[in-house]
Amino acid sequence: MAKIGFIGLGIMGAPMAGHLLDGGHELFSTVNRTPAPDDLLGKGLTVLDSARAVAEAAEIVITMVPDTPQVAAVLFGESGVAAGLSAGKLVIDMSSISPIETKDFAEKIAALGCDYLDAPVSGGEVGAKAASLTIMVGGSEAAFAKATPIFELMGKNITLVGPSGAGQITKVANQIVVALTIEAVGEALVFASKAGADPAKVRQALMGGLATSRILEIHGERMIKRTFDPGFRIELHQKDLNLALQGAKALGVALPNTATAQELFNTCKANGGAAWDHSAMVKALELMAAHPVAEEGAASAAAE
Repeated sequence: MAKIGFIGLGIMGAPMAGHLLDGGHELFSTVNRTPAPDDLLGKGLTVLDSARAVAEAAEIVITMVPDTPQVAAVLFGESGVAAGLSAGKLVIDMSSISPIETKDFAEKIAALGCDYLDAPVSGGEVGAKAASLTIMVGGSEAAFAKATPIFELMGKNITLVGPSGAGQITKVANQIVVALTIEAVGEALVFASKAGADPAKVRQALMGGLATSRILEIHGERMIKRTFDPGFRIELHQKDLNLALQGAKALGVALPNTATAQELFNTCKANGGAAWDHSAMVKALELMAAHPVAEEGAASAAAE
């Protein structure tokens, strides 16, 4: 059993950390704005006063925070993880951040005699709670082998994609696919509903054909039942699509539909939806159609 530091006990981080505790590992964390969840404290989580203290206590340090600046602050800020590392330790960033910055972070951690993996995840709150996350990893084979038993407690589809940064590149690609599929499901359900069909039964029919997907299954249901609590917040998906569009510009690659999806998220944000689940992209399409897929607050009986 390992001594693991876990920094970032949010919507996804808390259940991920819980699985590590359930697996018998000793867990350390530090909390800034919100207290540690009671269930994790009950399982034996130790809360320390800084990221540095977490790194001093742990053999492996995992970060799961919202964006690139937060990862930089946790790792290299005053009393950060880097200040508490000693040679031979492993740092794993499971946040979704810039691939370019990730390579820089990995070099800085390597200079301290430690290994670094970028290991962003897909699957949202549902996957975090079910320990069924997809984990996309960049780094060395040796570090990946060391981390694999830890990853297996949190996810199912675990892939070493390539060297440092490859995990984050894969996550950006994942977020492009997810955003465009949410948009496609939203368009289909808005069309079907406005044309007079029951969107719940349309979704049920589509689930048996080539159009089926996890997005249609989970997010299509949210669109029909109007359950837009995160989940995965629109503002976080916007951050990921910004990484895609910035990277595309640097590479000279056109991502026209990704840009459209970002504009739809922007419309939601402008209407107070930054913290809505990303399935609420459908609300932007509903505004343009002047027609909701289903009435707010009325979970369709047919969707049950």
